Amino acid sequence: MQVAAATLALALSCEARATTDIALWHAMSGELGKQLEKLTSDFNASQSDYRIVPAYKGNYTETVTAAIFAFRSRSQPAIVQVNEVATATMTAAKGAIYPVYSMMRDMGEPFSLNDYLPAVSGYYTDATGNLLSFPFNSSTPILYYNKTMFRDAGLDPETPPKTWPELGLAAKRLRDRGAVCGFTTSWPSWIHIENFSAFHNLPVATRGNGFAGLDAELTINNPVVVKHIAQLVEWQKTKLFDYSGRGQAAEPRFQNGECGIFIGSSATRADIKANSKFEIGYGMMPYWPDVKGAPQNSIIGGATLWVLRDRPRQEYKGVARFFAYLSQPGVQAAWHQNTGYLPVTRAAFELTRAQGFYERNPGSAISFEEITLHPPTENSKGIRLGSFNLIRGTIEEELERAFAGQKSAQGALDAAVERGNKLLRQFERASPER
Repeated sequence: MQVAAATLALALSCEARATTDIALWHAMSGELGKQLEKLTSDFNASQSDYRIVPAYKGNYTETVTAAIFAFRSRSQPAIVQVNEVATATMTAAKGAIYPVYSMMRDMGEPFSLNDYLPAVSGYYTDATGNLLSFPFNSSTPILYYNKTMFRDAGLDPETPPKTWPELGLAAKRLRDRGAVCGFTTSWPSWIHIENFSAFHNLPVATRGNGFAGLDAELTINNPVVVKHIAQLVEWQKTKLFDYSGRGQAAEPRFQNGECGIFIGSSATRADIKANSKFEIGYGMMPYWPDVKGAPQNSIIGGATLWVLRDRPRQEYKGVARFFAYLSQPGVQAAWHQNTGYLPVTRAAFELTRAQGFYERNPGSAISFEEITLHPPTENSKGIRLGSFNLIRGTIEEELERAFAGQKSAQGALDAAVERGNKLLRQFERASPER
């Protein structure tokens, strides 16, 4: 009897000490994937109760699709990485998601939204300010310029253009000195529509950019955005601006010295620095000085970590512990410094500064300064529109028609609004909130 009792006690003790595995499906490959592996390995080594098991599932769309199919077969992970444009889609799936604020509270893990940067966390909160998902890899557009080309063109290499008129003049000087193009940009909608609007304190859509309801309508064919796109079209004719395509297609043109100025993601800073054979300068996104309220603040791109329902409670205790770990200043500072993504807390920024990182790496603080330039407004806290990945593609298709001279700026933006609103109505009709 005593032997049996001892055996049972030993079995229960081993069971109590068993490590709980927690699946994290993500979309990070290459160097970023390695950094994520290190991050989870460090967490796993910091305690013995839980083990985060990361699994690469392809790009963002493929990762989300895999999670949806897995949920239907009850084989979903506890955590899935989702890009920012799919936030409305995830929010609408109320039965599938476990909001982060609820999970942290239910699991008894200390959590304060005030610790996180409003410009980052605001993108992922509900209408009452509760955090739905955990901000993980966040970036924002910044300006890069070729200091060598600036010197050759008689421009001050220590002074980046701050406004769009200044950028136009600098681009002309670069072209006059033989540059293939004055400037180019990546991610056309993200930079020239979404962030342009936020930086000028303009709405992308009604209903608080969609945060206040599914019945939002696009407003990107307003006079300020039309004027901006029309100016790009005009500059395109003489290659002061040269459209290079969607996504990150423009980045190599800056790296190889074709274009003297480039506006792209802050998260590509390390890549640009590694592949450019010239001295690089950094600046904030330009703004039109005649627009009241500009510059306001930029908004983020990147992705966030969502928690899915119907996993064992023990897994959620581990997820809460993992998110608390990710929020630690030292962990956030290392992630920020090693990847180029924004720190999600001010404490991580202050620690990075105290460590001398920004002094050793000029330009690396600009993304933080830009996104915290002013407290976010209803127009600059983010975008919460259904099917926004499709809408973004529609916008870029219409912008390309304008850059090619096939449509006027007004005509292209009017068409983008009309087509985008149809997608919004389709999403609204299909939403369980309706």
